[in-house]
Amino acid sequence: MTTTSNGHDPQFIYGSNPDAGGYFQHDGLKLYYEVYGAGPDLLLIHGNASSIWGMKPQIEYFSRHYRVIVMDSRDHGRSADAPGPLTFEAMADDLAALLDHVHAGPALVLGYSDGGIQALLLGLRHPGKVAKIAAMAANLNPHGYVPTPSARAGGRIVQIIKPPVANLRIVRMIRRRLSAEPAYLPARARRVAALDREQPHIKPSALHGIKAPTLVLAADHDLIADGHTLEIYHHIPNGQLAIFPNATHAIPFEDPQLFNETVDRFFRRPYAKIDRLPDTMKSLERIKAEYAAEHERVTPPQHRPGGLPSHGPSREL
Repeated sequence: MTTTSNGHDPQFIYGSNPDAGGYFQHDGLKLYYEVYGAGPDLLLIHGNASSIWGMKPQIEYFSRHYRVIVMDSRDHGRSADAPGPLTFEAMADDLAALLDHVHAGPALVLGYSDGGIQALLLGLRHPGKVAKIAAMAANLNPHGYVPTPSARAGGRIVQIIKPPVANLRIVRMIRRRLSAEPAYLPARARRVAALDREQPHIKPSALHGIKAPTLVLAADHDLIADGHTLEIYHHIPNGQLAIFPNATHAIPFEDPQLFNETVDRFFRRPYAKIDRLPDTMKSLERIKAEYAAEHERVTPPQHRPGGLPSHGPSREL
């Protein structure tokens, strides 16, 4: 398989690039993946009913400085359908096998939506494969969505999301726009939709097992409930939190520059665990010292608070 760092070549479509693509076998399935760029290994994980193409803005950005590895999840894109139940755990195991296949890892991991769930599970089930995790809009169970918002359509109230039952017509319409595939076969569409209705089932306490530094991301108008995102963040020992303002679940596509730069900053900076009060006090002390030093430098001695000129009291001439 040939890799390429050209993220802007108009001659190919992500997810359908023979120069960057290949297949490997895992768990009896033929799974499709592509690799772009050179540098530290970075695994991208797409969302539900999407495909490699759905991560296009991230592939184009990160392949400039990273070796980007991205796969069509089982039952998605060019990858085969599983003969048995579709589970997030099996999908996470596929990702671990992919990293072995391309001789990658520990890798940086960025997962979006359902891909964020898989990223968390990868950190739990295969901690040795993961260096850092960025999980955008993940949920731990089918009830992690916003509480039953509704929208009027044709004079009717349409429930957009009501866990565990969703308006699949609206959701499928959104997902088709993010997928390189023109349509999913009905059987595949039902299995993929059922995945979000019925899964995942991750106990918040289980997240204590994620040891890799983890950036939990969401939008302030996300489909995932704010409190649910905070619950994920608070249960990860080495967690960080980023909430994008005035944005939706689709922030990786709405404002890819902001999203990508936020994730890239997390990946590039050495991780340092923050202690809320002591580190705040250290910062305040640094500010105080800088303030004092600057005023010492530019303020005449006679104008310093409580101070007199160093040569003693002035005399009238």
